[in-house]
Amino acid sequence: MKKTSTTSKKSWWSKLLVLFCLWACMPGAALGAGGDAPRAVIERTSSAVLAVLADKSSSADEKRRKIQDIVYVEVDFETLSRLVLAQNWKRLSPEQQKEFVEQFRQHLALTYGRNVDNYHNEKVSIVGDREEKGGDWTVQSKILRGGADDISLDYRLRQKDGQWRIIDFIIEGVSLVSNFRSQFQEIIANGGPEHLLELLRQKNATGEPLKS
Repeated sequence: MKKTSTTSKKSWWSKLLVLFCLWACMPGAALGAGGDAPRAVIERTSSAVLAVLADKSSSADEKRRKIQDIVYVEVDFETLSRLVLAQNWKRLSPEQQKEFVEQFRQHLALTYGRNVDNYHNEKVSIVGDREEKGGDWTVQSKILRGGADDISLDYRLRQKDGQWRIIDFIIEGVSLVSNFRSQFQEIIANGGPEHLLELLRQKNATGEPLKS
């Protein structure tokens, strides 16, 4: 059992790459209509994305650009950044907070926009949804790859200005927020907020992830 858990954690990054591929290539106008329920947002997104991914006419570069455009619209990066930094958010000045949101957003796009061709006719099934304490909503889904290879993927959404936006992804029980939080806490503990910002600047400039 321990070996299975370790293997799952090691493969988390590659699974998230699949997530962004599955969630990438649809027109921005079709997303985020005001008043849509969280489940409807994810259902519409998934079915439209799968239709586009089946079309082989788009190049990898075109898909990456569409990934960035869609993710920037559908994810609440300010809330995501606050959740990732947790108590460390208040250690950043307002200027540092603004830069962190942008650097982190760029880092996610660079890290998870690499393997946009990693799609092999997977399907998506919405398997449930529930309201969370505080008014957030979780939409549960599975990326269907064939039996034991299926991937559990939950979306955490929060309503802002009348629109539901994604604030976390949970793959096989592992949260993107929690994963980055543990990394960033260690970096800040060893060098402070400016060290984290400088590291993100360097990684974004070279297109490298924080960890392999």
